[in-house]
Amino acid sequence: MIPAQRRDLLLRELRGTGVLSVKELCDILDVSHMTVRRDIMTLEEEGRVRSVPGGVELVSQVRSEPSYRDKSRVDVDEKRAMARAAATLVSEGQTIYLDAGTTLGHLVPSLWSVTGLTVITNDITTAASLTDHPDVTLFLIGGQVDRENRSSVGDIAAATISEFNIDVAFVSTSSWDLSRGSTTPSRAKVAVKRAAMAAASASVLVAGADKYGAFGTFKVAALTSFASVITDDRLSDSSVRAIRELGVDLDIVTPRGDAEPEVESAPGTEAAPAPTASV
Repeated sequence: MIPAQRRDLLLRELRGTGVLSVKELCDILDVSHMTVRRDIMTLEEEGRVRSVPGGVELVSQVRSEPSYRDKSRVDVDEKRAMARAAATLVSEGQTIYLDAGTTLGHLVPSLWSVTGLTVITNDITTAASLTDHPDVTLFLIGGQVDRENRSSVGDIAAATISEFNIDVAFVSTSSWDLSRGSTTPSRAKVAVKRAAMAAASASVLVAGADKYGAFGTFKVAALTSFASVITDDRLSDSSVRAIRELGVDLDIVTPRGDAEPEVESAPGTEAAPAPTASV
């Protein structure tokens, strides 16, 4: 393993536990005490970890989110795989909520074959992608527009969502971990996500493994509040064990690396049913 790979593995292991001793890292990485110390020093200089007596702890607070456009360019295969897994939970005639974000945007191609569906979303791109669906009742939630993330947020949006009875709410997140659950750096998003969960018979967290171990200022919900969590196969074994020991139904997906079917988008929009974006 080259140093960059070793440090990436060190960070993945830390995301599962939050803190590890130098001895534990020596065993996990199969390297010397001095090598582990050098890796910790490098990562500490980058502001990603913090030394503690006898070990190291993760420093990973999310203070802002990348734009929708930036998120659309990363981890596309993983997002498609998670979206396909989420689509298996959707049935004919249901009312579902799709939270804002590019991962859930990738659900749209799978919904094209579902009949009698009602879709509620606060994501402008997702709504535009579903506009030409022949058999979907579509509700785009209004409210304060978050331009960077192409979505509506805030109390007005939350109040509108609370008027619905939802079968399944698919919830996105910018950060999640074992102890804090789903979190966000944006206070305006909390009310919307909580309103969708409160209105739903079941809520599903769809969250990439790259966001695990991070946390935002504002808590949305504990992991145990979700009927299931869908994530990708980059989650470390220790993290998987810890989450399942908490009693959470964890669905881990593996990307196929294939393309999604193309469906015509609404005239005059840049959106496609498989938006190039991420949670």
